[in-house]
Amino acid sequence: MLIALALIWGASFMFIKIAVRELTPATLILGRLGLAAVTLAVLAPRGTFSSMRANATWIVVVGLVNTAIPFWLLSWGETRIQSGLASIIQAAVPIFNAALAFVFFREMRVTGWKLVGVAVGFVGVALLVGAQPEGKLLGALAVVGMALCYGAGGLLAARHLREAPAHAVALGTSAVAAVVVSPFGIAQAPHDVPSWKTFASIAVLAVFGTALAYLLFFALISSAGSGYASLVTYLVPPIALAYGAVFLDEHFGASAFVALAVILLGVALGTGGVRSFARVRRRRLASEA
Repeated sequence: MLIALALIWGASFMFIKIAVRELTPATLILGRLGLAAVTLAVLAPRGTFSSMRANATWIVVVGLVNTAIPFWLLSWGETRIQSGLASIIQAAVPIFNAALAFVFFREMRVTGWKLVGVAVGFVGVALLVGAQPEGKLLGALAVVGMALCYGAGGLLAARHLREAPAHAVALGTSAVAAVVVSPFGIAQAPHDVPSWKTFASIAVLAVFGTALAYLLFFALISSAGSGYASLVTYLVPPIALAYGAVFLDEHFGASAFVALAVILLGVALGTGGVRSFARVRRRRLASEA
């Protein structure tokens, strides 16, 4: 399940890159989230909509911070930088999560090696962003903004939507973001009919990259725990780099791979990822014995 999720999310960067060749970020997001919300609504179990109403305020907030704004920043950033580079910056989301937790969410302790990991992760982000030429710098910074939003959104969801069913949060935040972006997406829609590749990219991003990925991620958390689920952070960037190189003919210099290594080291230290992996491995070995 972890590999399937990594393959889906890794491919999302490639499909965004394809879609923004013909669509503005707002139109792409409207199509992606609108179709994802419809898919999640069709699959919604009993009680989903009542749970959405009960948690409406924070679903709206998280829908803006964790979906609408970061989706737009990522899509806009990919109009200027390669999909693989965007995936490397996205890998720093746990670093921003830990940094924000240290400053604003004091009930989530970030001390010792975790603080060292935060610092190392920021060095990796700075190396990658600083290596971009002037024309791509704003695109890289937009994706950094996306990572910051994801970090904040994850903390807000953990604090205020902990008791809400995962399907209700996924459907509610997707629907809120689609509604918010709809005026811009409609106004910026192209006059000519996009190619089949663009339509296919939107469909894949909506059904697989959003709806199915959300359900897989939350199922993974329920079955194996959040520590094991967080390991997807390490798998997505190399998969996205491979997709970009094979299908989009993207090329990456040594600085990109150095930055990726530094960021992932920071994530491992800042989130306790190495210890989480070791615990999961011990549990699996014990169950097989």
